[in-house]
Amino acid sequence: MTTRICILGGGFGGLYTALRLTQLAWEPFDRPEIILVDQNDRFLFLPLLYELVTGELEIWEVAPPFMELLASTQVQFLQGTVLKIDTTEKQAYLQDGSSLPYDHLVLALGGETPLDWVSGAADHALSFRSLNDAYLLEERLKTLESKETDKIRVAVIGGGYSGVELACKLGDRLGDRGRLRILEQGSQILNASSDFNRNTAQRSLDSRGIWVDLETRVKAISTDSLTLEYKGQTDVIPTDLVLWTAGTQVVSPIKELPFEKNQRGQLITSSTLQLASHPEIFAIGDLAATQDGSGQPLPATAQVAYQQADYVAWNLWAGITGRPPLPFRYFPLGEMLSLGLDSATLSGLGLKLEGTPAYVLRRLAYLYRMPTLDHQLKVGFNWITKPLRELIQS
Repeated sequence: MTTRICILGGGFGGLYTALRLTQLAWEPFDRPEIILVDQNDRFLFLPLLYELVTGELEIWEVAPPFMELLASTQVQFLQGTVLKIDTTEKQAYLQDGSSLPYDHLVLALGGETPLDWVSGAADHALSFRSLNDAYLLEERLKTLESKETDKIRVAVIGGGYSGVELACKLGDRLGDRGRLRILEQGSQILNASSDFNRNTAQRSLDSRGIWVDLETRVKAISTDSLTLEYKGQTDVIPTDLVLWTAGTQVVSPIKELPFEKNQRGQLITSSTLQLASHPEIFAIGDLAATQDGSGQPLPATAQVAYQQADYVAWNLWAGITGRPPLPFRYFPLGEMLSLGLDSATLSGLGLKLEGTPAYVLRRLAYLYRMPTLDHQLKVGFNWITKPLRELIQS
């Protein structure tokens, strides 16, 4: 009987696991059935989502359809929302009432923005971690830009990677009309970043006139204002747009699983990225509490999920073909941030770059990491020929 591998979630962890599985050396009698499930019909290359705000990239470049990416593989794609996972019966239940039996399960459902942390956030703040979020933001921006007002007041909650990158892109898009501020509860922006990237980012924010309010907690959000607390003092500021980028939480199907979790609700995995009590289940990405070789927790980033996918695919292959699994070893490749139009910062592997050189290298690195050669070629050709096409059109 053919072994079935169900991969729940088509982000970096899920999609790249599926693709890597198809590249391994299977014997005809060992080759498994691979099913990839995601609630959306498109894969999202999340680090490039910010470029949609400024129109630097097109939707098809950032979010290619799963069916297109998997067309030349034996991976089956199923669009659906996961409601519940029954690990006793080995079944995943979907919103449409269907169920998927599995022999091996890869949990890669990602996380969600915690809009229930603050009163009014769910009704009056926008998150920014999906293609639909980008659509909603674009609609709001066009509405605000069409009004005959001198200033557009934008508050970005969270001074991490997402908050800083989004603020810089918005600063360039809105120009002199923009009045942007980042609200960060900690004592500095980009707390997990290198000093070089943090300082470069701060200069980019300063050059765009973007205020940064540190040690500031958001207490409530309304239609046109924010209630803030700073060192015991409460203040209310007017806003036209509030964007929430702070924090992440696991999705409901993972919360309901009766397995060991950390304080953030992430699943505790073994060194081989499996659940100790259910070795047929792998957990990666935002929903997994993963450690590096020294026992330090790893951030929930695309780079980590990208590397986890390689190990999960290998260990699935090893388990099915009777070979020993490999413990996960994370290799940090540095970090890159987009800081507005044609600007970025990059540090790692002995390099420290900022401005246009970092922007170009970041683009090339992400082009290399795109999921398939066909998509790489299409996007690369578009990037190369775009300046010529713009020159002709002008």
